[in-house]
Amino acid sequence: MVAATGNSAGATTPPDQLIIVSGLSGSGKTVALHTLEDLGYYCVDNLPAALMPAFVQAVSRGGGFRHTLAVGVDVRNSTENLHRLPEILAELARSDVSYRVVFLDTHDEVLIKRYSDTRRRHPLSGDGLGLAEAIAEERRLLKPMRAIADSVIDTSRLNVHQLRRFVITEMGLAAGTTTLLFESFAYRRGVPVDADFVFDARCLPNPHWAAELRPLSGKDAPVRNWLEARPEAGRFRDDLQRFLDTWLPSFETDRCYVTICIGCTGGRHRSVYLVEQLAEHFRQHHAQVLTHHREMD
Repeated sequence: MVAATGNSAGATTPPDQLIIVSGLSGSGKTVALHTLEDLGYYCVDNLPAALMPAFVQAVSRGGGFRHTLAVGVDVRNSTENLHRLPEILAELARSDVSYRVVFLDTHDEVLIKRYSDTRRRHPLSGDGLGLAEAIAEERRLLKPMRAIADSVIDTSRLNVHQLRRFVITEMGLAAGTTTLLFESFAYRRGVPVDADFVFDARCLPNPHWAAELRPLSGKDAPVRNWLEARPEAGRFRDDLQRFLDTWLPSFETDRCYVTICIGCTGGRHRSVYLVEQLAEHFRQHHAQVLTHHREMD
């Protein structure tokens, strides 16, 4: 997530870029921040806006980070902080901090459906407001934030994968390199619609049938150890690596984004393990590598 630099201890260097992500609850701010984090940004969600200058200064001091930062600012901030945001941004500008404000917006009917599907509570619903009223109040509170945004993204018709792709490509964060997304999925829920490559891991032994491994995932050491003790799992992984090492460069000449999907029955063990293994392999020589576990994220 962060990389060391060669600055001397005690020196303070302003960030090359600070991205402030705001928007309506349910519009995809968390997805955007996770994508930025995968791209190497040092991310903090729901930071009180008044602390932003101090945060930037603290992270920049001592040369311990690559200076690309992202901060989530939303309606959970106090009303006073939201009203003071232009003043806070002016303070950042006086410190020679380059920043960009991105606001994620979504149609009310889409937000209502998303909350209905996930059964999550709106941050303002605790004030005795119905969902539609809470969304309207949130729009009112965030109107000044939207007004000063450098870009407003309508996420009404974007799914998770499309929003991640938008953040990487349309916001110019991929720096001219092809971004690789490795995604795990469960076949019982269908193949991801935006897959460029699809590989089926259901031929491998299934950790699901080991009772002690069932509640874990392919990210957990016991599952990794169990699969790595099976020679066929290692051969399958190595064959995928060789195939992708050979053929991905042919796609990178004219593609800014390639999605490699690996599926198994439940999307929690074999496919997750392989996605993590492949991502680790390609991060050794590729600048932009993301992972997404559809059945877990």
